[in-house]
Amino acid sequence: MSKTILITGGARSGKSGIAETMTLGLGRPAFYIATAEPHDDEMAARIAAHRARRGTEWQTCAAPLDLLSALRQTDGAGPRLVDCLTLWLSNLMFAGRDWQAEARAMLDALPRLTSPVVFVTNEVGSGIVPENALAREFRDAAGLLNQWVAAAVDEVHLAICGLPLKVK
Repeated sequence: MSKTILITGGARSGKSGIAETMTLGLGRPAFYIATAEPHDDEMAARIAAHRARRGTEWQTCAAPLDLLSALRQTDGAGPRLVDCLTLWLSNLMFAGRDWQAEARAMLDALPRLTSPVVFVTNEVGSGIVPENALAREFRDAAGLLNQWVAAAVDEVHLAICGLPLKVK
């Protein structure tokens, strides 16, 4: 199994920048497996900012739903950064797909991958209990997904104020 890392933290905690640095430290060129989709102008601007920051050392692979295929297609070609698992989860949930089955399939495949993978996710359990059922369902699903991935990977880092804190 290749090296696997999970980086979690709150919004604007520096997760992506930390993950980019760690991924490039594992080899070059690197693959950026993007799960975000530009459904509005604000998200399109965020995606553009991420691309501009990364520069030419990265190849981008869009995988808003089929993360496992993207991991398999890029395996053997260099380290991969998956940014981010919580957007992937929300995409699966809104598409009506079985997120648990897809997450388990991805986690089952990790030991057979040969290139390193760095995952980014959001820590959603530190806030208040959401007032609506959909938000609570997402929060609970994200918490479970994060726990499953954290148990499966080699390292877990918590991003706080742009700094990584190794927790596993």
